[in-house]
Amino acid sequence: MKTALITGAAGFLGSHLCDKLLANNMAVIGMDNLITGSMSNIAHLQDNPNFRFINHDVCEHIDIKDDLDYILHFASPASPIDYLKIPIQTLKVGALGTHNALGLARAKNARILVASTSEIYGDPLVHPQTEDYFGNVNTIGPRGVYDEAKRYLESITMAYHRYHGVDTRIIRIFNTYGPRMRLNDGRVIPAFMGQALRGEDLTVFGDGSQTRSFCFVEDEIEGIYRLLMSDYHLPVNIGNPDEITILDFAQEIIALTGTDQKIVYKELPKNDPLQRKPDITKAKEILGWEPKVGRAEGMQRTYNYFKSLSQEELNKMEHRDFTSFKN
Repeated sequence: MKTALITGAAGFLGSHLCDKLLANNMAVIGMDNLITGSMSNIAHLQDNPNFRFINHDVCEHIDIKDDLDYILHFASPASPIDYLKIPIQTLKVGALGTHNALGLARAKNARILVASTSEIYGDPLVHPQTEDYFGNVNTIGPRGVYDEAKRYLESITMAYHRYHGVDTRIIRIFNTYGPRMRLNDGRVIPAFMGQALRGEDLTVFGDGSQTRSFCFVEDEIEGIYRLLMSDYHLPVNIGNPDEITILDFAQEIIALTGTDQKIVYKELPKNDPLQRKPDITKAKEILGWEPKVGRAEGMQRTYNYFKSLSQEELNKMEHRDFTSFKN
């Protein structure tokens, strides 16, 4: 049986990756310092003999005695509220965390897949975004800490590939949604869902004309797995190119939830991208991958998940407290 280490294993994507690899007959070591992850995401795995969890910050040296075949580096804050509150940790996990994960891959002769995202494109001037677009990023803006962390992650990964011959994969993840998203993490889908379920008006930033493309988590995980198993070492976009404006999306949520909330408008945050849409030609050609779950089905499944939360979880408005984590 092959063994995989997943960093960020208690997070949204990390926990679904644990499920995927275990289902494909792998032993999984999950690692997370729980700064944004939650043990509830992996509680169902605690009795699985092929899974074990290590509470560890990947910015510190990673010591694993086991042989490793695969490393999937998914540790990182991922919502704008997170990385505006913990900017230094965000940069550190993209730099030191990635360095440690790559060093471990080299020592174990393991294949490593690192999680980059569409944020490396910044506020793109090219639409849709292809993998050879270099991006339009404000390095000193408040969002720059996340964008640059991911850009550095890609650079050091390619350096380890070219200089040390490490077997690397780079995925560029576009907006992904589904069960296990944190309700109060500030991203548009949990924000709209929470507001609708609590009977509040839906908050749209700017005039709502900015676009996003949302990929259901099941599709995203399948794309990640296919890239891991491929022999392609350059970045690949994995996302759903079905684009929608945020205003239209808010109206879809109101229709889905059967509520009659109003839409209220607030000022657009600085450097918020005006459009995001992946070109997935490479994913189709190299991985034979494209999304299968449409937005209507995916949103219904996500809504059912949020609806199943307790009233206490639903009303938890305050954001995660990071004061116990050192910068």
